[in-house]
Amino acid sequence: MPLFMDVHHIDGGVSASDVAGAHAKDVETQDKYGVDYRHYWVDEGAGKIFCLVEAPSAEAAATVHREAHGLVADEIYQVSEG
Repeated sequence: MPLFMDVHHIDGGVSASDVAGAHAKDVETQDKYGVDYRHYWVDEGAGKIFCLVEAPSAEAAATVHREAHGLVADEIYQVSEG
C-alpha cells in the first residue's frame, strides 16, 4: 500500500498535546478507510506537523483527518521508505 507524508502549517504554533489528541482521533477513524497513521512529528514553535500514513490514496488519508478532527493537511506527498 502507498505511503504518504502530509504536512500541516498552523499559524501561531501548535502544542504537542493538541497534536497527540488529533492523532488519537485519526487512529479511532482510520480503519473504516483502510488507512494506518503510523507516526507523526511536531515542530511546536513553527506550527508544523508531519504525519506518516499508509493509505490506499492521498484522498483516503485526507478523509480520515477531515472526519476525525477537521485539520486537513496543506500538503501531501507519496514517499517510499529507504
